[in-house]
Amino acid sequence: MVKYQTPSLDRTFAALADPTRRALLEQLGRRQAKSVSELARPFSISLPAVMKHLDVLSDAGLISRTKTGRVVACQFEAAPMEDAMNWLNRYLRFWSEQLDRLAAFVEEGSCPPKPASPSSQASPSNVVSMRRPKRSTPRGRTPKRS
Repeated sequence: MVKYQTPSLDRTFAALADPTRRALLEQLGRRQAKSVSELARPFSISLPAVMKHLDVLSDAGLISRTKTGRVVACQFEAAPMEDAMNWLNRYLRFWSEQLDRLAAFVEEGSCPPKPASPSSQASPSNVVSMRRPKRSTPRGRTPKRS
């Protein structure tokens, strides 16, 4: 069996699996670089939690960090995302070809729809009726026990 996956591709998809990390990447895509505190501001999670998410993104190679004094700035790195897109495009081509073949098959009319048979229509013999059983006591009351 041939393996097309690489550890870096696995890390990229694992990092993208979390909505918080995707939101962080979206913020970084709007501007060149942002500080960690700027990135954390819109989230209702703690700064250490944001730092853990940034660690995952950094390990996947999706961001780079630079420190200037006390400020840590993050910047989006596109290379791992390009690898993921290339992997996805391979499957996009495969499924597009398969769906094109299916459309051509259907358009040829080699599989015309079957006419509805009279027995498939609703009749009293194949309709199920669901009725509630009758209650012996009024609703909300429990029967008296002797």
